[in-house]
Amino acid sequence: MNYLRQLNINLFEKISAMKKHILKYLILCAIISVQIFAQGSAGESAKYQYRFLIDMPTAGVLNKGLVSIGTEYLPLGVVIARLEVGVFDDISFGISYGGVNVIGAGAPVWYKLPAVDVRFRLFQETLLAPTITLGFNSQGKGIFSESSGRFDIKSPGFFGAVSKNFALYGYLSLHGSASYSLETRDGDNFINITGGFEKTLGENFSLVGEYDFAFNDNQSEIFGKGNGYLNLGIRWTMGEGFTFGFDLRDLLSNKKLSPTTADRAIRIEFIRNI
Repeated sequence: MNYLRQLNINLFEKISAMKKHILKYLILCAIISVQIFAQGSAGESAKYQYRFLIDMPTAGVLNKGLVSIGTEYLPLGVVIARLEVGVFDDISFGISYGGVNVIGAGAPVWYKLPAVDVRFRLFQETLLAPTITLGFNSQGKGIFSESSGRFDIKSPGFFGAVSKNFALYGYLSLHGSASYSLETRDGDNFINITGGFEKTLGENFSLVGEYDFAFNDNQSEIFGKGNGYLNLGIRWTMGEGFTFGFDLRDLLSNKKLSPTTADRAIRIEFIRNI
């Protein structure tokens, strides 16, 4: 009897160990298949252009027939949802909406109006010349201050952007933009300049970074201190059209509220051809 009991215990342990190995194998196969067939916005196998690095607009335009659905999750429970459509070959249109304290306890505080993003690509990239795009985006981020008439992170407003790609251990993309935000009630109404990059890290990962000179955010007693905003992020193409991102904002501690901590944020985007 003891022999049979011990035999059953050994058999059960072997079956349990086999199940664990099978589960590990299935998970590994799933990860490998995702990496092989993934084509999103990040890495050397990317099919789609970035329209933003982190907060900076690029010269990217969603191609005709493509639809993008995305969300950003920022501090203070801020959630911003976006819908973009490639209307024509060089024209895209998007709408976004969000609020504060959407995630967390208490009642959400929704933004008063949805925001729009309109882009027109003037020139496509060539061997020597960059892509040049003109556009307008009214989506700021963070809390909207009624007294100052602005978001914590101002919307770009009217912008012109240039982007150029280079082959360098994968790909290196350089970006620059000049913008004029309509959030000027705080007295900072200068044209702003931003610059940034994307560096691919293998087939499905990219490192992105940007520096915002914040020329339109350096005179307020509440917001920026005049150091500019340095932001970094990582992008991972997890599946067909699906990209995950993690961002660190304000690494130079420019903001006057909680200046010693960088903001952490998550973004998710799904792009599909219709």
